[in-house]
Formats: sequence, structure tokens, C-alpha cells
Amino acid sequence: MAWPNIFRRGTLFSRFSHHHVVVFLLTFFSYSLLHASRKTFSNVKVSISKQWTPSAFNKSIRLPVEIWSSNHLFPSAEEATLFLGTLDTIFLFSYAVGLFISGIVGDRLNLRWVLSFGMCSSALVYAFLVTAAVQFAGGIVIFFGLLVSPEEIGLPGIEAEEHFEEDSHRPLINGADNEDEYEPNYSIQEGSAVTQVKAISFYQACCLPGVIPYSLAYACLKLVNYSFFFWLPFYLSNNFGWKEAEADKLSIWYDVGGIIGGTLQGFISDILQKRAPVLALSLLLAVGSLVGYSRSPNDKSINALLMAVTGFFIGGPSNMISSAISADLGRQELIQGSSEALATVTGIVDGTGSIGAAVGQYLVSLIQDNLGWMWVFYFFILMTSCTILFISPLIVRETCYLMQRRQAHVLSE
Repeated sequence: MAWPNIFRRGTLFSRFSHHHVVVFLLTFFSYSLLHASRKTFSNVKVSISKQWTPSAFNKSIRLPVEIWSSNHLFPSAEEATLFLGTLDTIFLFSYAVGLFISGIVGDRLNLRWVLSFGMCSSALVYAFLVTAAVQFAGGIVIFFGLLVSPEEIGLPGIEAEEHFEEDSHRPLINGADNEDEYEPNYSIQEGSAVTQVKAISFYQACCLPGVIPYSLAYACLKLVNYSFFFWLPFYLSNNFGWKEAEADKLSIWYDVGGIIGGTLQGFISDILQKRAPVLALSLLLAVGSLVGYSRSPNDKSINALLMAVTGFFIGGPSNMISSAISADLGRQELIQGSSEALATVTGIVDGTGSIGAAVGQYLVSLIQDNLGWMWVFYFFILMTSCTILFISPLIVRETCYLMQRRQAHVLSE
């Protein structure tokens, strides 16, 4: 088997410095803090639902049950659940708007300022003191410690490096089947210099190859992924009668599966130099994992195992689309690797995904109240299938490319 060029040379790791490690760690922990601040609300849904309905009893105030039950927000747990779904929907719609705007802003302002401001300002409005305080401190660290470009420390810029690199470092998503057909639309090359034009518009970013199909696919997949993210502890407690703290701890296995899945699937797609076939296989297996998890018995060990498998095949592709694939889309050949489109494209893909997720949160609560949890899983299977459908042209094209490359390699031997 012929390994890709990145493994043929001994420069894969020699190109990295301690600056790359610092940037990776800072961005990793910043995302972890943002994720934790969102995760907190889903972990306390069971307690909130009980306190908003007549069945609750506030021991800290020590009021009689009759007095507490006469001052409730909702007459039943079902109505409280619908309201929790509405809150998730409002949050995710706001999240989607923020992604679209931050993507455009990120291509025009210093990314360190944008990320630091976002972390600190969001910390000021979350209702949970510990996670908010840690996130605010993280925003300060990002402001003073994050490097956003090699030029800040006197190293060559990304565009200058890519101009002299071999084609082994080209993006994995291209706009045409024949690479000779590319015409640089958003940069001008003269000799050894690269002259960048201003950041591309929102419309131009939407017209880039692959942006719309992946955005629509991510709207369906993020709906499923965020439904697990927001509702899994509530489902475990509601469906199996487990304590809230136990359900919160057990739900972590879904995230663990997503982390492992995203890392492994990203590595495989780097080797193949194509993303869509890896996504397609994972999503097909995700349908089976959803069927299996929907029939999980009242056993914590089995449930945790099935949950991790589900997270592997759903959270993994979701993480790939929001990170590696968005980066490929924003740095493809048609824009000659210009970083001025990266944040805008990422905002479009992630923002569209958040719109789908926002609609899904209310639908999950509505379906659960009227039809039960099993129909919620049927809904997840439908959305996962739609994800495959939206990227099916890319799957066919990239699979054919891999087959042709394989045949050419066999013939050359």
C-alpha cells in the first residue's frame, strides 16, 4: 500500500514547535470550558423540572408540601419538560445567530480578541457560578497567551509556507475533479509573493463547493448530537428512575465515545485523504447503534457501553464536520488557502447546524410527551439518514476517486 506523502517524509513532526503545543492546549481547554458551561444546564434538568412542578419540596426553605405545591410554575412534569425544550431551542437559535456573526467577525478581527471576549462575556451571563468563574479566568488567559498567526513571533505566514509546499499538503476538499481547472478567485499570485484580498463575503462563502451540502447535513446531525447532549441525563433519570447524580456521571460516556470517534475517524480520513466515505460508514453504523441503544436494558454497565458506541458513531462525525471538514471547506483550492474565509465558512456550517439543533430540542420534548422515548429514537434515526442523504453526492464522488486511485496503483505495480 502506498502511504500518503505526509508519512514518506520525516518532517511531519519536525514542523511543529512548542508554540503549536501551546496553541493546541489553549484552544482545547477553551473549548472544554465552553462545553462545560453548556453541559451544566442539561445536568440539572431533573432538579429544575421537580422544583417547577407540585411534586417538589424545597428542603432548604423548609416549607410544608401544601404551601410549596400551591406556588408552582407548571401544573405537571409534562408541561415543565416542554418548557425545558423551549429553553434549549431559544438558546440554540441564539447560538446559531452568534456563530454566523462571529464567523464573519473572526475573519476581520484578531481571533484572540474574539475568542477572549466571547468567553468572558458568556461567563458574565451564565447562571452557574463555578463554571462561569473558571470560564472567565480562561478568557483572560486566552487574551494574554494565545498566538493566532506565525507572524506574531516572526515566523513565515501560512500563505507563504503553502506557496512553497508540495501538493501533499493541499486541502482534502476540492472544487473540481481536475485540479488544473482551478482558478484563484480570492487571491493573486505574483512570482513568489501572495497578495491577499479582503475577506470574502457571506454569499461567496456559501457558494464554495461543499459548504451548502455539509451545512444541511450538519443541521440534521447536530440535532441528534445536541439532543443527546441536552437530554441524556434527563432521559436516564426519567426512563430508568436513576438518581440525577448517577445519570449525570453516566452521560459522560457519550462524550467519551465522541472524543474517541472524532479522533480516530479524523486520522483515518487523513490517511485516505477523503472525508465523506469515512463519514458515510460511521453514519450507517450510527443508525444501528441508535437502534441498539433505544433497547438498552436497565443495566448501567450495558447502558454505558451502548452509550459510548453511540457517541463514537454520532459524536465522532459531528466533531469532524465542525472542525476538520469546516477547515477543509474554508481553505480549499478555489481560494488558494486564504485564511480569510476560514471563520466565515466555519460559522456558516456550525450556525446552520445549530438552527437544526434548535428546532430539534422542542421537537424532542414534544415527541416524548405525546409518543414516548422510543419515537424520539425513531426521529433520531430519520435525521441521521437525512445526514447521509445530503452528502451522498460527495460520498459517491470521493468513493469513485478512491477506487480510481486504487486501480491506478494496482496497474502501476
